[in-house]
Amino acid sequence: MQTQSWIITVVICMTLMQKCKAMGLSSKEDYKIVSLPGQPRVSFQQYAGYITIDENQQRALFFYFVEAEADPASKPLVLWLNGGPGCSSVGAGAFSEHGPFRPSGGDNLVVNEYSWNKEANMLYLEAPAGVGFSYSGNTSFYHSVNDTITAQDNLVFLQQWFAKFPEYMNRDFYITGESYAGHYVPQLANLIVQSGLKFNLKGIAIGNPLLEFNTDFNSQGDYYWSHGLISDATYQLVTSVCNTSQLMRDYIRGSLSSTCQAVDDQLSIEIPAAIDGYDVTSDVCASNLQAVSKSRSHPLISKFQLSPFGQKLQASSNQPEASEEIDLCLEEKTSEYLNLKEVQDALHAKLVGISNWTICSRVLSYDYGNLEIPTIDVVGSLVSSGIQVLVYSGDQDSVIPFIGSRTLVNGLAKKLKLNSTTYRGWLEDNKQVGGWRQVYGDVLTYATIRGGSHLAPWSSPRRSLALFKAFLARNFTNRLI
Repeated sequence: MQTQSWIITVVICMTLMQKCKAMGLSSKEDYKIVSLPGQPRVSFQQYAGYITIDENQQRALFFYFVEAEADPASKPLVLWLNGGPGCSSVGAGAFSEHGPFRPSGGDNLVVNEYSWNKEANMLYLEAPAGVGFSYSGNTSFYHSVNDTITAQDNLVFLQQWFAKFPEYMNRDFYITGESYAGHYVPQLANLIVQSGLKFNLKGIAIGNPLLEFNTDFNSQGDYYWSHGLISDATYQLVTSVCNTSQLMRDYIRGSLSSTCQAVDDQLSIEIPAAIDGYDVTSDVCASNLQAVSKSRSHPLISKFQLSPFGQKLQASSNQPEASEEIDLCLEEKTSEYLNLKEVQDALHAKLVGISNWTICSRVLSYDYGNLEIPTIDVVGSLVSSGIQVLVYSGDQDSVIPFIGSRTLVNGLAKKLKLNSTTYRGWLEDNKQVGGWRQVYGDVLTYATIRGGSHLAPWSSPRRSLALFKAFLARNFTNRLI
């Protein structure tokens, strides 16, 4: 009943647009970025700043919006949400994954050749308040945040944002994200559908998403064994004594049972700290291994609020991925860049209640009980309502492995009685295999990104852009072997 009343309030606010416009800055032009420090010259427009979603609590969400590289008036609008819960869509999504620029050290930016704004107008939102530059004047808010509040605040943000940028109100709209955004994205999309708001929502895409706690985390043990990370004997322990979902559950709660502790100790012996659970084939920085070893029991069982880049805080620049060059120092460079005062001024950003910007929040205390609330049925509800859904996995991620995601999507398709295409490879424009895919009923798609990490657009930018382009075009059937 409370949710229904809130939705009615949102609809009323949408009809009273003048009141909505009174919140935050006065017009779109106030958000325009003249130029970012160190930015190469580009032809598209950028905007950033705050939308106040609760004036009484002084709660405001920060966004960064990048128009499409060419012909933005004809391109769709895509919202991107990073997960965590508590990690930044600006720092991770925009400046480290698929935004137009990537920091290269100091106040310098370089063009990202595989930016998603080649295909869409990209809107990056730091949510909930307490993440990145977003804030709440009433700091007690940080200790009471859950999925329901996050979805409601994100919807209020959208209604205010569309009031500032009305030309996008009728544009094809997609919501995308990764990791814990497996909660954020379908919950927000479902709220939009329930509210009846005319956002022209066409589809959602979620990468390496948490959809169902036990299935996703129990697949870690299968992933470790199938990739040669653990022995047959340890795999037997994981499957019969203490499974990896129980390990994750105990780890989050801060106390392992004696049986789980023994399994955890064995995993720590066989999986050294030099293995990054977010990308098991990637190199890591030797100078960080001691700090990583002290911070958690072993590198693959970790709270979501740890850095989404795992251990790649510092590394030499001569460690490229096999087919795509990546910068293992990128998180450090992004943090350095976004903490420059001239950068914050250019972004119309400020630090409220914090001394520096961090990629994952140090003030937010999220309700971790929400991790165990499944969202796969919410995805099913969206599919049933005609919303296009893409679930994709970087296949080198052991934190939320493709094994669990593929199982959940396949089970959902059977539940909805959707016919499926043959499971087979999809191709990049250069005719190389980008990954594998299966389409169900022309509305639900599961795909992998070959060589992709937990943050696939960072580690496999070319393949991720190709998949993103196919998603927007609803063209998964013609890109096959």
